[in-house]
Amino acid sequence: MRLTWFGAGCAALFCLLAVLGPLVTGDPDAGGPDVLAGPSMTHPFGTDQLGRDLLARTASGTRVSLLVSLAAVALGLLMALPLGILAGYLRGTLVDDLVMRGLEIIQALPMFVLAMFVIGLSGTATIHLGPVPITMTAKVVLLLGVAFVPYFARVARASTLVEMGQDYVPSLQVIGVRRTRVILGELLPNIAPAMAVQAFLAMALAVFAEGGLGFLGLGIQLPQATLGNLTGGGTGYLPAGIWWYSVLPGAVMLAGILGFNLVGDTLSDRLGGHALKEIR
Repeated sequence: MRLTWFGAGCAALFCLLAVLGPLVTGDPDAGGPDVLAGPSMTHPFGTDQLGRDLLARTASGTRVSLLVSLAAVALGLLMALPLGILAGYLRGTLVDDLVMRGLEIIQALPMFVLAMFVIGLSGTATIHLGPVPITMTAKVVLLLGVAFVPYFARVARASTLVEMGQDYVPSLQVIGVRRTRVILGELLPNIAPAMAVQAFLAMALAVFAEGGLGFLGLGIQLPQATLGNLTGGGTGYLPAGIWWYSVLPGAVMLAGILGFNLVGDTLSDRLGGHALKEIR
């Protein structure tokens, strides 16, 4: 129970910093005379090499991390749910085989390798597909969303198979209820708890992955602050004893990862193992 409350507190603080932090901490890009100053009453997280307040930049980066993670998880669910439910409903058919083989191909590509390939081809600048601009933020969301598809789809398929084993599905089929009505009206609501658990676990992974890409220089680029590029940018100053630049944004990222993961585990336990914890 203590771990549950601790996780909920970490997740809540992460979200509060993302939502309210940028409103009260000021301009994250405003420089000042205090260069690489340590934490103080004026600058609780210290300042960077340009005298910018690191609390303001961390709050801005936390908002970016939360929005990117939410968008990536939503995109992954949107793409994966139809595939997983359809594969489970049509188990043993050609459709099921095609969906599962396609998921295995996606899952065989490590996220960071895929990121390096895509960014190597497109660069970090905004590209245009016809009239549609694809910013670096959109690229990260697309990469993470696609990477989540196999995990979400497998859980959706497994949960659908469990529901297909219940008596109500054959009964509805026997009395002539349309397939779309069975899927949307019965199967989807019944697998929603399992998918909600996966969404929380995926949020933890998304915060980590977005931060990892930023740390490696493969994610959203400066001057936009993210937790990843702040943590990565501050590592060069660690030998000089300037720990706050890297450690404090990294601690905020860790709080988000830990919080969402503990909340997801708690929800899974409350569901009695009904939700299959595929994301690890």
